[in-house]
Amino acid sequence: MRILILGGDGYLGWPTAMHLAAQGHEVIAVDSYLRRQLCREVKVAPLYEVPELDKRCAIWHSLGGGKIAYQIGDLTEWEVIAGVFRDFGPQAVVHYAEQPAAPYSMLNRQAATLTLRNNLLVTANVIFAVKEFSPQAHLVKLGTMGEYGTPNIDIEEGWLEVEHKGRHQKFLYPRQAGSLYHTTKIMDTDLLWFYVRMWNLRVTDLMQGPVYGIFTAETGNDERLLPFFNYDEIFGTVLNRFVVQAVAGYPLTVFGKGGQTRGFLNIKDTLNCIRLAVENPADKGELRIFNQFTETFSVNELADKVKAVGTDFGLNVEIQHVENPRIEAEEHYYNPNHTGLMELGLKPHYLDDKTLAKMLQFAMNYRDSIARDQIYRQVKWA
Repeated sequence: MRILILGGDGYLGWPTAMHLAAQGHEVIAVDSYLRRQLCREVKVAPLYEVPELDKRCAIWHSLGGGKIAYQIGDLTEWEVIAGVFRDFGPQAVVHYAEQPAAPYSMLNRQAATLTLRNNLLVTANVIFAVKEFSPQAHLVKLGTMGEYGTPNIDIEEGWLEVEHKGRHQKFLYPRQAGSLYHTTKIMDTDLLWFYVRMWNLRVTDLMQGPVYGIFTAETGNDERLLPFFNYDEIFGTVLNRFVVQAVAGYPLTVFGKGGQTRGFLNIKDTLNCIRLAVENPADKGELRIFNQFTETFSVNELADKVKAVGTDFGLNVEIQHVENPRIEAEEHYYNPNHTGLMELGLKPHYLDDKTLAKMLQFAMNYRDSIARDQIYRQVKWA
């Protein structure tokens, strides 16, 4: 298929481009370098240098990976996205092109406004471009499990059957986000559901949990092909942060009581979930929702795992409970359903000691590059 990847320079976008190209699909990756720009503005950097998209595509091609086309452009601008759709004629669209960090969205008014403007306008432009130029295309949108919040009932896979006063209706599962970033994801889902009904689009919305990991089958032994690996509080995901903190001799920063529980997945499983969704498209007029994670952990459980494996490496790993800068439940019920992707054939990579050991060993190669002042900024939700 001809697959358009929006946000193709990001932590997930670039590995997805390689993975789908390796499967024989024709791929174009589009990005505005927003993540790189925001990292510079808040003075954080990934653990290692990451080549820009043109260089990554050239490296991939030189190593026999085939061609990944690319374009740098701001997808909030209609002329940019319309041009890409007109020229490429995608049969599937993978939409990652959003400001990706909850802490960034809570920094200040300017960060909040940027998050709202970028995320909602890009999603709207994607929907209009599909309608105008590729009405048969399947749109695969990356949502987040954070849309659901932490309700005191089981979390269904996107939809909830309700009986009320003798009548029955199927609704989108109630959302209650914990940050502005997650709120924009809820708005994305609402936009998609509206236009699926109005225009008979075919859409898969993937409610993804926090991702961890560095390596995929396509990166091989060439570190120039690795994805972004942020370890700061703003753009780094929790397990990636803990791994670098352990290597740096920085106490693992557990927010509050540490009972916050989420659904996690290995970056390899993200790629397989995207591929399965793309290769098994939703029907016309369907908003198909999958909960995209493989296992649940509390923050305390993750910290304990990193401490145990780090100790085997001779690291002195301490766990420190710090004041929670976020407004969230620190102990709660959490039981989300996640059968849809398994039924499509997902074979999960579970978090074991070997996986953690490989991440720690890799991070140790870059110990001298770790900037301790980036690790914990105490970005306060209030």
